[in-house]
Amino acid sequence: MAHSPLSILSQVDFNGDPLTDELLMKTFHQLMDEHGYVLMCNVPEEFDPVRFCRNLGRFVPNYTGAVVGDVRPEPGMDDVYHAGNTRPLTPHSEGYDFAVVPPRYIALWCVTPAGGPGGETTLADTRPWVESFTAEEREWFLTHEYDWKTTEGVQRLGLDLKTRHPVLEETDQGTIVRFSCNNLIRDDGDPAAELQQRWHAAFDREHVSIDYSEKDMLVWDNWRLLHARNAFSDRNRHLRRIQIAA
Repeated sequence: MAHSPLSILSQVDFNGDPLTDELLMKTFHQLMDEHGYVLMCNVPEEFDPVRFCRNLGRFVPNYTGAVVGDVRPEPGMDDVYHAGNTRPLTPHSEGYDFAVVPPRYIALWCVTPAGGPGGETTLADTRPWVESFTAEEREWFLTHEYDWKTTEGVQRLGLDLKTRHPVLEETDQGTIVRFSCNNLIRDDGDPAAELQQRWHAAFDREHVSIDYSEKDMLVWDNWRLLHARNAFSDRNRHLRRIQIAA
């Protein structure tokens, strides 16, 4: 069941005046700490999303090397699992196939919203799910390393990435959750298989659904939240995307 987002930040106040940079960042970080994501709306014409993202950390290039990526249907990608088509995406974190630490934040902003139904970004917070682990489960997912592979779409770009990481990783900046419904390699009897089913079901029950208007900007904590996407039909849907390091 889809829930409406609670963590919404208007970039203008009740008088229609833009918030000061200081107040915008203060409220942004308060909402991010509480919810793990922030949807920014009422975005003024002069707002610079790249400059805003630079305040959050160092940029991490997308798979192609482009720092500001385009998320829109691409030619020749309709038959594979890939963000560059109109098909749904299953719950996952970003960067589980990186040899290095995954991006801390993912930022998406809307150039052209989808006309017609679908195309929402969906999000769910893993923090309560991780807190509900038994001591044995937590120990297993912290210490057992899994093989991960990249998506079919990225493989078609010529990048066949393979990495080895645990699902959970403790760092001095917090816990990293790596997750994929289809690119975590495991046996059917492995605890990760049950985890995939359990978390996919929890995601379906608990996720918030982000329906974009033009210029809306969504930022989330990729170490904490899983994200997915609903299918859509309007091939003009166009988001831009930046990955940001811790």
